[in-house]
Amino acid sequence: MTDTTSNPQADTARASELGVLARFLKATEIDTRMLGMVGALLIIWIGLHVISSLRLGVNPLDFDSRTFLTPRNLWNLSVQTSAVAIMASGMVLVIVMRNIDLSVGSAEGVIGMIMGFAQVHFLVRFVGLGLGNPWIWVLALLIGLALGLLIGAFQGFIIAYLEVPAFIVTLGGLLIWRGAAWWVTSGQTVAPLDATFQLMGGGPAGSIGATWSWVVGIVACLAVVFALSNGRVQRKRFRFPLRPIWAETLLGAVTCAVIMGAVWLANSYPWPVGIVNRYAAANNITVPEGGLFIAHGIAIPVLMAIAVGLIMTFVSNRTRFGRYVFAIGGNPEAANLAGINTRWITMKVFMIMGVLATIAAAISSARQNSSTNVLGTLDELLVIAAAVIGGTSLAGGSGTIIGAMLGALLMQSLQSGMVLLGVDSPLQSIVVGAVLVIAVWLDTMYRKRV
Repeated sequence: MTDTTSNPQADTARASELGVLARFLKATEIDTRMLGMVGALLIIWIGLHVISSLRLGVNPLDFDSRTFLTPRNLWNLSVQTSAVAIMASGMVLVIVMRNIDLSVGSAEGVIGMIMGFAQVHFLVRFVGLGLGNPWIWVLALLIGLALGLLIGAFQGFIIAYLEVPAFIVTLGGLLIWRGAAWWVTSGQTVAPLDATFQLMGGGPAGSIGATWSWVVGIVACLAVVFALSNGRVQRKRFRFPLRPIWAETLLGAVTCAVIMGAVWLANSYPWPVGIVNRYAAANNITVPEGGLFIAHGIAIPVLMAIAVGLIMTFVSNRTRFGRYVFAIGGNPEAANLAGINTRWITMKVFMIMGVLATIAAAISSARQNSSTNVLGTLDELLVIAAAVIGGTSLAGGSGTIIGAMLGALLMQSLQSGMVLLGVDSPLQSIVVGAVLVIAVWLDTMYRKRV
């Protein structure tokens, strides 16, 4: 027989602490799952930084340029995350409707290849625009968008109107579009791409510099303040419960601090010395003895991902279409009986997915300055994993855009960290697969508790 003793004072203190935390979360209306994801991301970052520092034999607090938590690595991480995050925002709607899209990586590949072929061969040789023509990148992007819409409409039609399961249709699409990407150029790489098109891939030229980055940061902070104040006005108008003033102030301050911290980080990453010297020589700028510091600033693909995230959040939360998507995912039969055209909504969701695959293809190919037949390989797994890790339920009916984009950042952080640590590619796949399974298991446990 085991004697158990309890300390009433300690039990009371623990209950009080839990009560304070619960009251704080209730007052601020912070999503606990989102908070947990941010916490997990910070733990991963700190862990990778410490491990990389110990492997190099340096103090983690010195923030050596070869470790994880450096402006250079985090800037590159943000660029690498952009394409997956953009597609993950669309995958949320697909999964919410109880479907799946296994073809997004292959669609990204064939669209990227055709956009590259259009820039290097079709528009130059057959249309006769000539190299450097300012319309080349515009027309190539329009061709890609049209193809993305067509692919999405084709697959969506088969799923919605011919009633073939999405798993089978998109699995077939995975094979078809990957084969088509190879067939376009018989497996040859297409390069170099249009100079303006390359800006969508980031790099020194594909970023907005320090001044405009600060402008973007300030505008974003003003938008946060406006959103909080406007939300409070709307709550008063419709007599909804109001958050305490201190909670509104804290949320605004923390959000603005994160935004300005991200801008500062982007501005802390300088151009490489060789590029700076060439830029200075071309513009008759005298380079001082200590060198010339030119900041990258926020990368264009990151701005594109943020813009897509905001638009997709608005579409999912503030439009009739978005409400229909969640209604169908929650109960398809009830949605159909309510008069919602479930087939047309399904087709539109896959068309949106095709457009987002085009944007991701533009970023990925521009970043490499080439279109290859392996572009987007296995990206479908990263996209699905990002959406699921971000809280999108495979059972349908629930999910958030910001959660999926945070999930993409988390997945890319793991991959980037493993590359930095020299982890073999097979082991990277094992880790990604394990994380996906654990995320689904945690989601199942969470829903059972709720």
